[in-house]
Amino acid sequence: MQHKIDLGVPIDLTSCHTGSVEGYFVEGHVPATDIRKLLQERPDALGLTVPGMPYGSPGMGPESRREAYDVLLVLKDGSHTIFNRYAAASA
Repeated sequence: MQHKIDLGVPIDLTSCHTGSVEGYFVEGHVPATDIRKLLQERPDALGLTVPGMPYGSPGMGPESRREAYDVLLVLKDGSHTIFNRYAAASA
């Protein structure tokens, strides 16, 4: 948990996995396309998080049956905004 705090992950937005890439943290089951977009756009932020472990996010069951979830961009002041939104899907 201390590693997450040191990177700037807000406690209420944590998940199971924490990584870092090119100065940003990546918390939870963030889709690779969002990580690539983050690295391309290089916003003035701390990183991305998908709080919890939503069903259908990468590694959490089939995307065709996912529950809706948001990828959040955590800003340097600790606030966050929606970076990408994934609607629920049911096959």
